[in-house]
Amino acid sequence: MQNKSGDISAEAYGIRVEADRLVVYGAIVYDHVVEVTHTGIVAVKHDKNVIDLAAITQVDSSAVSMLLEWARTAASRQQKITFINLPENLASLVELYGVNDLIPFGCTTNPA
Repeated sequence: MQNKSGDISAEAYGIRVEADRLVVYGAIVYDHVVEVTHTGIVAVKHDKNVIDLAAITQVDSSAVSMLLEWARTAASRQQKITFINLPENLASLVELYGVNDLIPFGCTTNPA
C-alpha cells in the first residue's frame, strides 16, 4: 500500500474473509473509510454477517459511520449482523456518540 507521498505503508487496511466471518483490519480512518465501507456492504449483501473488529489499529469518527452503514444495509435486507471484538478506541467513540443501541454487538473477546 502506498501512502500519499508514494512511500510503501507498513499499515495495511481493509477487510478479509476468515472462516465464518469478515475481519476488518488496520487503520479505519477518514482516508480509507469509503473504500472499506463499500467492501463491507458488498460482503453483507452476500450474507457475511459476523464482522470481527479486533484487528483494527486506529479509528476516527468515520469508523462509527462505517458500522452504522453496515447495520443499516443488513437491516434493509432483513439480515442479522453482529460485530464482535470491538476495540476500546472504537467502543469509546460509539459511546461518545450515543449509538450503542444502533450497532449490534456480540461478544467482546475472540471466540474460541
